[in-house]
Amino acid sequence: MHLESIRLANFKNYPEANLEFSQEINCLLGKNGSGKTNLLDAIFYLSFTKSAGPSLDGQCIRHEEQFFSIKGAFRQEEKQRIVLCGLQAGKKKLVKLDDKPYKKASEHVGKFPIVMIAPNDTDVIRGSSEDRRKFFDAIIAQVDQVYLQNLIQYNHTLKQRNSLLKQFAERDFFDRDLLDAFTDKLIDLGGQIFEVRQKFLKTFSVLVNDHYKNLSEASEEVDLQYESHFDGDIRSAFQESERKDLILKRTNVGIHKDEFPFLMERKAIKKFGSQGQQKSYLIALKLANFDFLFQQKGVKPLLLLDDIFDKLDDFRITKLVEMVASETFGQIFVTDARPERTLGIFESMNQDVKMFSIEAGQVDEL
Repeated sequence: MHLESIRLANFKNYPEANLEFSQEINCLLGKNGSGKTNLLDAIFYLSFTKSAGPSLDGQCIRHEEQFFSIKGAFRQEEKQRIVLCGLQAGKKKLVKLDDKPYKKASEHVGKFPIVMIAPNDTDVIRGSSEDRRKFFDAIIAQVDQVYLQNLIQYNHTLKQRNSLLKQFAERDFFDRDLLDAFTDKLIDLGGQIFEVRQKFLKTFSVLVNDHYKNLSEASEEVDLQYESHFDGDIRSAFQESERKDLILKRTNVGIHKDEFPFLMERKAIKKFGSQGQQKSYLIALKLANFDFLFQQKGVKPLLLLDDIFDKLDDFRITKLVEMVASETFGQIFVTDARPERTLGIFESMNQDVKMFSIEAGQVDEL
């Protein structure tokens, strides 16, 4: 699988762009702020039907315009597949595959797997438990549509239960049957999500350990654990938390509170790991992400590398480049603000490399 071409209209800082890609290595070169990351984001959007960053769909529309569109041509099993994602201000987002619209955009997720390594990925290590849940959910969702739909239903039910708790406080009343109905649904959906996460972590943690050993110059022991209320008596946990829920007007028990501790020598890596150790662990997570999708889908995901050469030391860059040279990966997209560095890294490789110069939303092939 690879992305043959992309056509943009009014996406972020691009009035328009039409690019044809190498099925091996594509380098997007330009100064910071030129639009390199926005182009990667457009590719990401074709897979996930949303931006990789915090941008809402409406914020992806170019300033003072009324719509955006992204059209990508993928080559998959010798067949061309056309993906169209678009949004007109004030209307519902449109996602089409081969000119057939989806009823729900989420149904598209997983059709064209992608792994992205970007500077803000450090949030997975240093950020909140929510950052880690989102990271793992995005991986599992690309291989399990039932999981994704259960997760969407769970989050919807959670909002409804929290809204009910607020109504109890504002209107000074309590309805046991209504509250239990939402609780039962959270327990049912949460139990299914828990089982999938638990099974996934057993496979994924092995992949992380293998990659960490390859990326690290030291021999410290790393681990990836999973903590959930569903490990115990979940119904009792909800009952014991009910008073707290009513006071705080939000649900304090459930799958949305799951945590994934990243450990090194049995200590939290976010607190005790050095910057280098944290970087190695992060890249190990991303490479494990790639391997897992490849194993499950039978195709190599697209790999998007956003300004990583500025964030990694020479040792880790060398390790990644060795993997690129050995054709471990499929199609790769790389951004860099220093063209001479990228040229130096890739020019000696026996692979097809395309270079693009980007300046203020304008793209030229070098």
